[in-house]
Amino acid sequence: MTERRGFYPPIEPYATGMLDVGDGHTIYWERVGTPGAKPAIFLHGGPGGGCSPSQRRVFDPALYDVLLFDQRGCGRSRPHAELEANTTWHLVADIEKLRAMAGVDRWLVFGGSWGSTLALAYAETHPDRVSELVLRGIFTLRRQELAWYYQEGASLMFPDKWERFLSIIPEAERGDLIGAYRRRLVGEDRAARIEAAKAWSIWEGETITLLPDPSLSAAFSNGEFALAFARIENHYFVHEGWMEEGQLIRDAHKLRGIPGVIVQGRYDMATPPKTAWDLHRAWPEADFRMVDDAGHAFSEPGILHQLVSATDRFAGKS
Repeated sequence: MTERRGFYPPIEPYATGMLDVGDGHTIYWERVGTPGAKPAIFLHGGPGGGCSPSQRRVFDPALYDVLLFDQRGCGRSRPHAELEANTTWHLVADIEKLRAMAGVDRWLVFGGSWGSTLALAYAETHPDRVSELVLRGIFTLRRQELAWYYQEGASLMFPDKWERFLSIIPEAERGDLIGAYRRRLVGEDRAARIEAAKAWSIWEGETITLLPDPSLSAAFSNGEFALAFARIENHYFVHEGWMEEGQLIRDAHKLRGIPGVIVQGRYDMATPPKTAWDLHRAWPEADFRMVDDAGHAFSEPGILHQLVSATDRFAGKS
């Protein structure tokens, strides 16, 4: 059996900064690797998740010059947990501002989970700016995908965890759980906002790996992280990403000519394989990699192996 690829060693940014993108938002960015090497951008998940040191490590730092950033309202970007002027299309425009700041004409775009949604939205809007696409845990914000994770579907696989997710919502409101959570996450009662944010965030943190990972549960239960994560994620889902139903799959023909890799965990409960398969059928030129022993998280060994193999290949590394 071929040895699976793992993370590259920890690396610190060679440059960091804050970029004023307008609308009262300032976003944090960092660059890692070798200045002037192959340009790439990493799009984190959520929305509202922020970037982390481990995400820097899926690229060979000798061969890549990678930009990572915290999307509007989360991580080190400011204002924290802000929903105004925070949509998919604001973020697509922010990526273009970052590309201009970095002084690159085209770059590899890497995105997982919500990051795959944003990567597809960006690539379908600016295909001439994308040299390659590496996508993982495909999510396209279709109604069936949202209903699976937040109404009924994943709930059947995790009844104990789902019961905790339901516990703060009265039975009369459970017919629309995304809407019920919305009322609490944007309400005036701060204690109720925090309670809802933690419940929303923990549900995701405890259901994205094939096997339990206590470290993820702990990270997702942090109040400061959970508030931005839950508020922004819910805000995007209530508005269905400000996209037409099925738009990203429908417009996948715009990706023709862009080399790509689609990596999907067979037992991904957050973004089930059907969506990745639909994208594969709409964009057959991309390499499709189903990982049979993985869930959703990019750090799972089989997923990580495919992602690092993809970034190595696109850098010309044998």
